[in-house]
Amino acid sequence: MNPTIYKQIYEIIRLIPSGKVATYGQISEIVGYCTARMVGYAVSSIPLSSVIPWQRVINYKGEISLRSSGSGGELVQQKLLESEGVKSDQSGRTDLEQYRWEGE
Repeated sequence: MNPTIYKQIYEIIRLIPSGKVATYGQISEIVGYCTARMVGYAVSSIPLSSVIPWQRVINYKGEISLRSSGSGGELVQQKLLESEGVKSDQSGRTDLEQYRWEGE
């Protein structure tokens, strides 16, 4: 993967404000020449302790996607989102109508 694409993806993720989320597909559309899967790979390579707010990126269903590393990052992500005021329902879905970042 081209490191320039990762850098662009990370720059966009940094723009997502606390209390909002974006989808992998949404970020790929902003970048313009990558897929949602590529965004997923970029996000999964961000360390859990990073200052890049990786936790604000979720899937198109409003759900947290499993991290391939098996690190338990999903629980960390859920807790970080909750601390920012992003709520999910009993099935683990976030209401994208309410919490989706519109790039403002």
